[in-house]
Amino acid sequence: MMGALEGITVLDLSRILAGPTCTQLLGDLGADVIKIENPVTGGDDTRSWGPPFVTDADGNPTDLSAYFMCANRNKRSVAVDIASPEGQAAVMALADKADVVIENFKPGGLAKYGLDHATMCGRFPGLVYCSISGFGQTGPNASKPGYDLMAQGFGGIMSLTGEPDGQPMKVGVGIADVMCGMYATVGILAALRHRDRTGEGQHVDLSLVDSQIAWLINEGVNYLTSGEEPARRGNGHPNIVPYQVFAAADGHVIIAVGNDSQFRRFAEYLGMAGLGDHPHYATNPARLKYRQELIGIIEPLLAAKPIDMIIRDLEALRIPVGPVNTLARVFASDQVEARDITVLMENEKLPGRDIRLIGNPLKLSKTPVTYRRAPPRFGQDTEEVLTSLNHKMIK
Repeated sequence: MMGALEGITVLDLSRILAGPTCTQLLGDLGADVIKIENPVTGGDDTRSWGPPFVTDADGNPTDLSAYFMCANRNKRSVAVDIASPEGQAAVMALADKADVVIENFKPGGLAKYGLDHATMCGRFPGLVYCSISGFGQTGPNASKPGYDLMAQGFGGIMSLTGEPDGQPMKVGVGIADVMCGMYATVGILAALRHRDRTGEGQHVDLSLVDSQIAWLINEGVNYLTSGEEPARRGNGHPNIVPYQVFAAADGHVIIAVGNDSQFRRFAEYLGMAGLGDHPHYATNPARLKYRQELIGIIEPLLAAKPIDMIIRDLEALRIPVGPVNTLARVFASDQVEARDITVLMENEKLPGRDIRLIGNPLKLSKTPVTYRRAPPRFGQDTEEVLTSLNHKMIK
């Protein structure tokens, strides 16, 4: 089957995580992604962000770190020094054949090479050019560098995350980068739709901080509505009680009581049927007001029960419940297997070395995602791409 984006060529000048997340997703959907990597530095910074690394036949670590591989399948790696006139000419020639260019340099950083959005969009009016940066192309902080941790701090999510009496806490993965890459994908697809209708390309400007603030969602709008700073609640929910992690006899379990009828059944399960009609707990607004008092009642009743029993019993009562899995349990689960959430790929430069990756969650009935190219070794496709480019230029 043809991918939804088959025939779309993406010139990827990005590195680290936000841009590569976007271009991997475009590649999974069928686009031909050409990843430009700097031969002076040995390519994308994340190639050295390990261990763990894939090893070669002799057991030596390669330039395929797990971090690099998480966002760089379905791409061709081309080693080009954009600081050189030859490299700039090669990138410009590739852009002439591309539908999309994506970069994550500091705003204005590519202008000295003639590869900035104003220059390239002026030369190629149908080009969709996406820029990802820490703070965006405008504003007083535009020139400041941006990393996921700084975006989580500046954008407020760390103030909401962590135990009430602990430090502000970042999310365990680079979620600001990942979500920025998702927003970039949506913006690029919208711009391609516009281009297909009108022939007109455009500049897509994304920032880590903007996208992180956007996914403050209910907590952000809670503040805008009330003017009150939300407090950190650990695993508690700002608007629903009880909706959090609880200690069980042999680990931890998640219980998410979403409405009053569920709470009455939950109270009966705990042997506390009267709680469902008590004025402090009968409605969700009341439970929010008396959160600490209610949680203090629930915790010891659940702590005496094993996880499997709690999950079995509450599922039978149609109360949302689930385990807190380790990654070993996640990837060993029958649900992950049934949904093809992990995939095995092999890089032609490392024959016999299977690479296990997290698959794409999209399930498209007519244009399914495909896994055509394993994460590339640095520069492995340089000759193929540039030779083809020279041929096209001569022809």
